[in-house]
Amino acid sequence: MLKKILVANRGEIAVRILRACREMGISTVAVFSEADRESLHIQMADEALNIGPAPAIESYLNMDKIIDAAHRSGAEAIHPGYGFLAENAEFDRLCEKEKIVFIGPNSKALELVGDKVRSRQTMEKAGVPIIPGMKSIPKNFSEYDVEAQKIGYPVMIKASAGGGGKGMRIVWSSKELKPSLEACMREAKSAFGDDSVYLEKYIEEPRHVEFQVLADNHGNVIHLFERECSIQRRHQKIVEETPSQALDPELRTKMGKTAIKVMKVSGYNNAGTVEFLLDKNKNFYFLEVNARLQVEHPVTELTSGVDLVHQQISIASGEKLSFNQEDIKPNGHSIECRIYAEDPVNNFLPSSGRVLFLKEPQGPGIRNDCGIYSGCDVPIYYDPILAKLIVWAENRELACQRMVNALDDYVILGIKTTVDFLKEVISHPQFRAGITTTDFINKYFNKWEGKGKTEEDLKLALLASAFADYQKTYTRRDSVKEQKEIFSPWLTLGKWRIGGK
Repeated sequence: MLKKILVANRGEIAVRILRACREMGISTVAVFSEADRESLHIQMADEALNIGPAPAIESYLNMDKIIDAAHRSGAEAIHPGYGFLAENAEFDRLCEKEKIVFIGPNSKALELVGDKVRSRQTMEKAGVPIIPGMKSIPKNFSEYDVEAQKIGYPVMIKASAGGGGKGMRIVWSSKELKPSLEACMREAKSAFGDDSVYLEKYIEEPRHVEFQVLADNHGNVIHLFERECSIQRRHQKIVEETPSQALDPELRTKMGKTAIKVMKVSGYNNAGTVEFLLDKNKNFYFLEVNARLQVEHPVTELTSGVDLVHQQISIASGEKLSFNQEDIKPNGHSIECRIYAEDPVNNFLPSSGRVLFLKEPQGPGIRNDCGIYSGCDVPIYYDPILAKLIVWAENRELACQRMVNALDDYVILGIKTTVDFLKEVISHPQFRAGITTTDFINKYFNKWEGKGKTEEDLKLALLASAFADYQKTYTRRDSVKEQKEIFSPWLTLGKWRIGGK
């Protein structure tokens, strides 16, 4: 088993991985940019190293700095989380060259599935159904134009080297194609360091269904069933659940076997997700492989009883899977809501600033994977996800109600968040009926205006601001070592003394 792991990420996913390492008795190293000097993840790690300025390209995307941090700290392995370098085959190869274990797929598999165009070619040869689209990256705009005409509008532009909704856009006519391509290329370059994009046919009103897969280094491959991820905004998932309301046992079995086939054809190892689009007639098409730990992995954990981060680390340590396909028997229903630092009323613009007060929901069947705390700052430089709220219940209706109640109990003051918006999404009659397609948000929440703040909300905000200003006087530190002291109860209680007069 690995003894020391460097977590090359930040926010809630870094916190999630650090907790798993602690449970497994593994020493941890966190890395951080100047903007994250007071972040929660660096306070949870055994060690923390500064890797540069705030912009990701100079810190979290800087391969040489992360490799150097691993060597300096003596870390045997690097866990990339999701985003940043998680699906970067060049970084994977660099880790292999430097004799550092990359907790993810091998570089050959990552290069194949990480390149969306090459993976489409491979799956088509293997007999896996794919969406009609391009099978190579054009060198100029005129080639894109010709291909779009062949495919037929509407078409979807997609980044070849990434995922997570970055570098994606629907194009409805030829006049929109060039500016859309240019915008997607810029976004893909910024997010993944690669501006390659391709076109595929846009399937209208599909469901987005994915299968979680585990593959060890000894040829064993299993799936942990599906997740429905159709509730999306700008191609970014915001609500996920399992099981999907669209699948019957026969279709579930067929898609699960196809997911395993995809991974075997790719020579894949470690944890990964095979994504499909499901059309109105229940035809499914291979979409892509996400070669990393997914944001929505907790819903699978809650229904399967399998800790996916533990499995990632065990597989990377060379261990065999300790269970087979027949051992996985999903139980109950789980839903996840992604909590973003965004203003839903103002076109979901990112909301940075200080978290004045945080109150997390609690209770049976409630889990909150969180990367913030009262008094922390939310920077402008990174993906605005703050936390993931996950619930489990015996059935879907109870899970929906538990999620609404948990969102109602979730308090984040000081910045704008999507909590109230998500509560209305989960409460919507169509969602409660399980009628969820990828155009759900555009159809039912296109002009959502939210609810105005009450006088009580404003009073709470003022009190929280006063508390945060008081607390902040104790939290400014110039070094990581001092930083780890800021949550001492003796500091946060205020003035105190023992005995005497």
